[in-house]
Amino acid sequence: MGVKTNQLYDYTERLSEVMRVSARNVGAKYGLQPVQIQVLRYLSLCNRFSDTPMGITEYLGLTKGTVSQTLKVLEKKDYITKCADDLDKRIAHIKLTQAGKGLLNDIVPPPGFKAACARLTDEQSAALGDVLEQFLLQLLQTNSMKTFGLCYTCRYNKKQDAGNYMCALLNIDLSLDDTQLICREHVLEHI
Repeated sequence: MGVKTNQLYDYTERLSEVMRVSARNVGAKYGLQPVQIQVLRYLSLCNRFSDTPMGITEYLGLTKGTVSQTLKVLEKKDYITKCADDLDKRIAHIKLTQAGKGLLNDIVPPPGFKAACARLTDEQSAALGDVLEQFLLQLLQTNSMKTFGLCYTCRYNKKQDAGNYMCALLNIDLSLDDTQLICREHVLEHI
């Protein structure tokens, strides 16, 4: 018989807490809170359609106020820059600066996480990744949350001739780089 629901909850809750402690410890060296590291990490993963305060709010499940204050701190520390959208000046796009990218390379994933992963065999690592992915998708679906998946796995991603891509939802051409990033408009093919 498999692990009971309460045990799975206990494992995932404890795993989450260990990850938060690790983020607090690493962030403290740079004067950053875990939420600020989460925002930087999200910005390193998202595409040009998702690098907005609303995208951050939806992905991290934070309030607009928390996101606004977090962005102010990160901008003051020169880890991000804001620029207005070319078509709609009310929309701000948030980009990592070189300093922000460098910081993330130094702290994500944290050293303890890397060390724990190094102790897993390739088979264990692959199996854990598959199980965690499926579990995450089940939680997102159960809670009616957006998947924020990789663009190339989206039902709206259409491969064109000559290896070009297009988003059928937004009716816009995509670069190969776009397809490798997460998007707030993402919908899995099979949902």
